Amino acid sequence: MTKIIIDKRFCGPPNSGNGGYVCGRLARHIPGAAEITLRAPPPLDTPLDAVATDDGAWQLRDGDKIVATGRPASVELARVETASFEEACAAELLTPVKPHEHPLPTCFVCGPARAKGDGLRIFAGSLARPSHSAVLAASWTPDKNLAADDGLVAPEFLWSALDCPTGFACNCDPQTGSFDKAPLLLGRMSARIEARPHPGEPCIITAWPTGRDGRKRTAEAAVHDGAGKLLAVARTTWIAVEREVQLGRPS
Repeated sequence: MTKIIIDKRFCGPPNSGNGGYVCGRLARHIPGAAEITLRAPPPLDTPLDAVATDDGAWQLRDGDKIVATGRPASVELARVETASFEEACAAELLTPVKPHEHPLPTCFVCGPARAKGDGLRIFAGSLARPSHSAVLAASWTPDKNLAADDGLVAPEFLWSALDCPTGFACNCDPQTGSFDKAPLLLGRMSARIEARPHPGEPCIITAWPTGRDGRKRTAEAAVHDGAGKLLAVARTTWIAVEREVQLGRPS
Protein backbone atom coordinates (compact mmCIF):
# COMPACT_ATOMS: atom_id res chain seq x y z
CA MET A 1 0.00 0.00 0.00
CA THR A 2 1.27 3.44 -0.92
CA LYS A 3 -0.03 6.93 -0.34
CA ILE A 4 -1.16 9.26 -3.13
CA ILE A 5 -1.97 12.92 -2.52
CA ILE A 6 -3.72 14.90 -5.26
CA ASP A 7 -2.36 18.41 -4.88
CA LYS A 8 -4.89 21.19 -5.34
CA ARG A 9 -2.94 22.31 -8.41
CA PHE A 10 -4.28 19.23 -10.20
CA CYS A 11 -7.98 19.97 -9.77
CA GLY A 12 -10.63 19.46 -12.42
CA PRO A 13 -13.76 20.77 -10.71
CA PRO A 14 -12.75 23.27 -8.02
CA ASN A 15 -12.80 20.77 -5.15
CA SER A 16 -11.73 17.48 -6.73
CA GLY A 17 -8.92 16.09 -8.82
CA ASN A 18 -8.75 16.23 -12.59
CA GLY A 19 -9.96 12.84 -13.75
CA GLY A 20 -7.16 12.15 -16.21
CA TYR A 21 -4.47 13.13 -13.74
CA VAL A 22 -5.93 10.92 -11.01
CA CYS A 23 -6.26 8.01 -13.45
CA GLY A 24 -2.65 8.49 -14.47
CA ARG A 25 -1.44 8.48 -10.89
CA LEU A 26 -3.16 5.17 -10.16
CA ALA A 27 -2.07 3.74 -13.52
CA ARG A 28 1.57 4.14 -12.48
CA HIS A 29 1.07 0.98 -10.42
CA ILE A 30 -0.09 -1.03 -13.45
CA PRO A 31 2.48 -2.18 -16.04
CA GLY A 32 1.53 -1.35 -19.62
CA ALA A 33 -1.88 -0.10 -20.70
CA ALA A 34 -4.50 0.37 -18.00
CA GLU A 35 -8.19 1.01 -17.48
CA ILE A 36 -9.16 3.24 -14.55
CA THR A 37 -12.73 3.70 -13.34
CA LEU A 38 -13.54 6.69 -11.16
CA ARG A 39 -16.01 5.79 -8.40
CA ALA A 40 -16.16 9.08 -6.48
CA PRO A 41 -14.83 12.64 -6.80
CA PRO A 42 -11.10 12.42 -5.93
CA PRO A 43 -10.46 14.69 -2.93
CA LEU A 44 -7.63 17.21 -2.97
CA ASP A 45 -4.76 17.48 -0.49
CA THR A 46 -5.87 14.24 1.17
CA PRO A 47 -3.69 11.14 1.69
CA LEU A 48 -5.28 8.35 -0.36
CA ASP A 49 -4.30 4.69 -0.22
CA ALA A 50 -3.30 2.86 -3.40
CA VAL A 51 -4.04 -0.78 -2.59
CA ALA A 52 -3.34 -3.90 -4.66
CA THR A 53 -6.15 -6.46 -4.69
CA ASP A 54 -5.91 -10.24 -4.91
CA ASP A 55 -6.94 -10.29 -8.58
CA GLY A 56 -4.09 -8.05 -9.74
CA ALA A 57 -6.16 -4.89 -9.81
CA TRP A 58 -5.68 -1.71 -7.77
CA GLN A 59 -7.94 0.51 -5.70
CA LEU A 60 -7.52 4.13 -4.69
CA ARG A 61 -9.17 4.58 -1.29
CA ASP A 62 -10.14 7.49 0.91
CA GLY A 63 -10.54 5.59 4.17
CA ASP A 64 -13.28 3.04 3.48
CA LYS A 65 -14.48 4.82 0.33
CA ILE A 66 -13.25 3.54 -3.04
CA VAL A 67 -12.32 6.57 -5.17
CA ALA A 68 -11.04 4.66 -8.22
CA THR A 69 -10.22 1.17 -9.41
CA GLY A 70 -7.66 0.13 -12.00
CA ARG A 71 -6.67 -2.94 -13.95
CA PRO A 72 -4.50 -3.92 -16.94
CA ALA A 73 -6.24 -3.43 -20.27
CA SER A 74 -5.79 -3.68 -24.01
CA VAL A 75 -6.21 -0.25 -25.61
CA GLU A 76 -6.45 -0.66 -29.37
CA LEU A 77 -8.33 2.00 -31.31
CA ALA A 78 -10.17 1.39 -34.57
CA ARG A 79 -8.64 4.56 -35.98
CA VAL A 80 -6.19 7.23 -34.89
CA GLU A 81 -6.74 10.75 -36.13
CA THR A 82 -3.75 12.96 -36.89
CA ALA A 83 -3.12 16.64 -37.50
CA SER A 84 -0.12 18.88 -38.07
CA PHE A 85 1.04 21.25 -35.36
CA GLU A 86 -0.17 24.16 -37.49
CA GLU A 87 -3.61 22.58 -37.89
CA ALA A 88 -3.81 21.99 -34.15
CA CYS A 89 -2.97 25.63 -33.41
CA ALA A 90 -5.64 26.75 -35.88
CA ALA A 91 -8.17 24.39 -34.29
CA GLU A 92 -7.63 26.04 -30.91
CA LEU A 93 -9.06 29.25 -32.35
CA LEU A 94 -12.26 27.29 -33.04
CA THR A 95 -12.61 25.88 -29.53
CA PRO A 96 -16.35 25.61 -28.84
CA VAL A 97 -16.01 26.89 -25.26
CA LYS A 98 -14.82 30.47 -25.06
CA PRO A 99 -12.88 31.57 -21.95
CA HIS A 100 -15.75 33.56 -20.44
CA GLU A 101 -18.11 30.57 -20.93
CA HIS A 102 -15.84 27.85 -19.58
CA PRO A 103 -17.67 25.65 -17.02
CA LEU A 104 -14.48 24.82 -15.07
CA PRO A 105 -12.10 27.74 -15.61
CA THR A 106 -9.54 26.52 -13.07
CA CYS A 107 -9.28 22.96 -14.45
CA PHE A 108 -5.63 21.87 -14.53
CA VAL A 109 -5.90 20.66 -18.13
CA CYS A 110 -8.31 22.94 -20.00
CA GLY A 111 -8.92 25.85 -17.65
CA PRO A 112 -8.33 29.27 -19.27
CA ALA A 113 -7.82 30.83 -15.83
CA ARG A 114 -4.67 28.78 -15.25
CA ALA A 115 -1.38 30.51 -15.97
CA LYS A 116 1.07 29.14 -18.52
CA GLY A 117 3.35 26.67 -16.75
CA ASP A 118 0.76 26.08 -14.02
CA GLY A 119 -2.09 24.48 -15.98
CA LEU A 120 -1.70 22.62 -19.25
CA ARG A 121 -3.93 25.14 -21.09
CA ILE A 122 -5.11 22.62 -23.71
CA PHE A 123 -7.98 24.16 -25.69
CA ALA A 124 -9.29 21.63 -28.20
CA GLY A 125 -11.25 22.90 -31.19
CA SER A 126 -12.58 21.53 -34.46
CA LEU A 127 -10.18 20.77 -37.27
CA ALA A 128 -10.91 23.01 -40.23
CA ARG A 129 -11.55 20.11 -42.62
CA PRO A 130 -15.00 19.44 -44.11
CA SER A 131 -14.68 15.70 -43.49
CA HIS A 132 -13.40 16.17 -39.93
CA SER A 133 -16.21 18.20 -38.38
CA ALA A 134 -16.34 15.94 -35.34
CA VAL A 135 -12.56 15.68 -34.82
CA LEU A 136 -10.92 18.11 -32.43
CA ALA A 137 -7.28 19.04 -32.08
CA ALA A 138 -5.02 21.10 -29.86
CA SER A 139 -1.34 21.85 -29.47
CA TRP A 140 0.54 21.13 -26.27
CA THR A 141 4.11 22.00 -25.34
CA PRO A 142 4.79 20.41 -21.93
CA ASP A 143 6.41 22.67 -19.35
CA LYS A 144 9.69 21.66 -17.73
CA ASN A 145 7.94 21.27 -14.37
CA LEU A 146 6.09 18.23 -15.76
CA ALA A 147 9.27 16.15 -15.98
CA ALA A 148 9.73 12.92 -14.05
CA ASP A 149 13.06 11.84 -12.56
CA ASP A 150 14.19 10.45 -15.93
CA GLY A 151 13.80 13.86 -17.58
CA LEU A 152 10.78 12.89 -19.69
CA VAL A 153 7.22 14.12 -19.13
CA ALA A 154 5.69 12.07 -16.31
CA PRO A 155 3.07 9.59 -17.53
CA GLU A 156 0.22 11.07 -15.48
CA PHE A 157 0.50 14.26 -17.52
CA LEU A 158 0.00 12.34 -20.76
CA TRP A 159 -3.14 10.87 -19.18
CA SER A 160 -4.14 14.42 -18.21
CA ALA A 161 -3.56 15.80 -21.70
CA LEU A 162 -5.77 13.09 -23.21
CA ASP A 163 -8.59 13.69 -20.69
CA CYS A 164 -10.31 17.02 -21.35
CA PRO A 165 -10.06 16.91 -25.17
CA THR A 166 -12.19 13.74 -25.08
CA GLY A 167 -14.70 15.56 -22.87
CA PHE A 168 -14.95 18.29 -25.49
CA ALA A 169 -15.29 15.62 -28.17
CA CYS A 170 -18.14 13.99 -26.24
CA ASN A 171 -20.07 17.25 -26.57
CA CYS A 172 -19.75 17.01 -30.36
CA ASP A 173 -22.42 15.16 -32.29
CA PRO A 174 -20.58 12.46 -34.29
CA GLN A 175 -22.95 12.88 -37.24
CA THR A 176 -23.21 16.65 -37.59
CA GLY A 177 -20.27 18.03 -35.64
CA SER A 178 -22.64 20.33 -33.73
CA PHE A 179 -21.66 21.07 -30.12
CA ASP A 180 -23.74 21.06 -26.97
CA LYS A 181 -22.74 22.17 -23.49
CA ALA A 182 -24.00 19.31 -21.35
CA PRO A 183 -22.07 19.14 -18.04
CA LEU A 184 -19.93 16.01 -18.05
CA LEU A 185 -17.72 14.09 -15.62
CA LEU A 186 -15.13 11.48 -16.54
CA GLY A 187 -16.27 8.00 -15.54
CA ARG A 188 -13.66 5.69 -17.06
CA MET A 189 -10.40 6.11 -18.93
CA SER A 190 -8.11 3.60 -20.61
CA ALA A 191 -4.74 4.64 -21.98
CA ARG A 192 -1.64 3.18 -23.58
CA ILE A 193 1.61 5.14 -23.59
CA GLU A 194 4.02 4.33 -26.42
CA ALA A 195 6.62 7.00 -25.64
CA ARG A 196 6.93 10.08 -23.45
CA PRO A 197 8.11 13.43 -24.81
CA HIS A 198 10.72 15.74 -23.39
CA PRO A 199 9.52 18.99 -21.80
CA GLY A 200 9.46 21.74 -24.38
CA GLU A 201 8.74 19.31 -27.22
CA PRO A 202 5.69 20.42 -29.26
CA CYS A 203 2.90 17.83 -29.28
CA ILE A 204 -0.42 17.47 -31.10
CA ILE A 205 -3.56 16.11 -29.46
CA THR A 206 -6.53 14.84 -31.47
CA ALA A 207 -9.86 13.68 -30.03
CA TRP A 208 -13.08 12.41 -31.57
CA PRO A 209 -16.48 11.16 -30.32
CA THR A 210 -17.34 7.49 -30.74
CA GLY A 211 -20.87 7.15 -29.40
CA ARG A 212 -23.70 8.00 -27.03
CA ASP A 213 -25.92 5.77 -24.92
CA GLY A 214 -28.27 7.61 -22.60
CA ARG A 215 -26.17 9.64 -20.19
CA LYS A 216 -22.97 7.90 -21.32
CA ARG A 217 -20.80 9.46 -24.00
CA THR A 218 -17.60 7.92 -25.37
CA ALA A 219 -14.60 9.33 -27.15
CA GLU A 220 -11.02 8.51 -28.09
CA ALA A 221 -7.85 10.57 -28.35
CA ALA A 222 -4.21 10.44 -29.36
CA VAL A 223 -1.03 12.41 -28.74
CA HIS A 224 1.67 12.69 -31.40
CA ASP A 225 4.96 14.53 -31.36
CA GLY A 226 5.82 17.20 -33.90
CA ALA A 227 7.32 14.62 -36.26
CA GLY A 228 4.10 12.58 -36.25
CA LYS A 229 5.28 9.83 -33.89
CA LEU A 230 2.47 8.34 -31.82
CA LEU A 231 3.06 8.92 -28.11
CA ALA A 232 -0.18 7.74 -26.46
CA VAL A 233 -3.81 6.84 -27.09
CA ALA A 234 -6.86 6.82 -24.85
CA ARG A 235 -10.46 5.68 -24.73
CA THR A 236 -12.89 7.42 -22.36
CA THR A 237 -16.43 7.25 -21.04
CA TRP A 238 -18.03 10.44 -19.74
CA ILE A 239 -21.30 10.81 -17.87
CA ALA A 240 -23.76 13.67 -18.40
CA VAL A 241 -24.64 15.13 -15.00
CA GLU A 242 -26.40 18.12 -13.48
CA ARG A 243 -24.31 21.26 -13.23
CA GLU A 244 -24.30 21.12 -9.43
CA VAL A 245 -22.97 17.56 -9.54
CA GLN A 246 -20.21 18.60 -11.95
CA LEU A 247 -19.16 21.25 -9.44
CA GLY A 248 -19.21 18.75 -6.58
CA ARG A 249 -22.36 20.14 -5.02
CA PRO A 250 -24.97 17.35 -5.33
CA SER A 251 -28.48 18.75 -5.10
